[in-house]
Amino acid sequence: MDLALFDLDNTLIAGDSDFEWAQFLIAKGILDRALYEARNIEFYEQYKAGTLDIDVFLDFQLQPLSRYPRALLDTWRREFMSRHILPLVGDKARALVREHRDRGALCAIVTATNSFVTGPIIHEFGIAHLIATIPAQVNGQFTGQPRGTPSFREGKITRVESWLEAMGLWWSSFERSWFYSDSQNDLPLLSRVSNPVAVDPDPTLCAHAEAAGWPVISLRG
Repeated sequence: MDLALFDLDNTLIAGDSDFEWAQFLIAKGILDRALYEARNIEFYEQYKAGTLDIDVFLDFQLQPLSRYPRALLDTWRREFMSRHILPLVGDKARALVREHRDRGALCAIVTATNSFVTGPIIHEFGIAHLIATIPAQVNGQFTGQPRGTPSFREGKITRVESWLEAMGLWWSSFERSWFYSDSQNDLPLLSRVSNPVAVDPDPTLCAHAEAAGWPVISLRG
């Protein structure tokens, strides 16, 4: 059996769901544009540059979840999914996931974006397992804080290994392990699998992939 892991943002989807979620809330007037838009753009640029402080970002990204009832958040998320995410899901990405599933691989999406935003997205790909940053809850209400290790950079390895151990598995349980990503932030996990693949990579990852002889593919178009 193989293990197939997929980054989500700018890999399986042609955009960043974390960034788009904040922009969606700003456009609806839920978040104040003057206070939030510049910071959202700044954090996204830091992420792309590989300089993001994940703890500072999560405080920014998760606090709005704590201010509204879960039912209202769920309503907004359904609108966000239909209007902003589904148009970013392409046929090539669906086909790639389907290829691994049809071969019997254990598949998971591994993303730094929080599980509230990304939970519905994995179902579009027929993937049962999501490894994402977890927004903490108390009695079903979000607290505005993360729970456990964020699924970011080296944290992705920690979270994947905890997930595997919970099923009685380890890297050696698989004939081959794959990870698909666009970002230099994912170099730790890409370096951990037997088959790393750069997908529409940023310049840093592209240069690393070419030097290391990793495949470089595109899922756009």
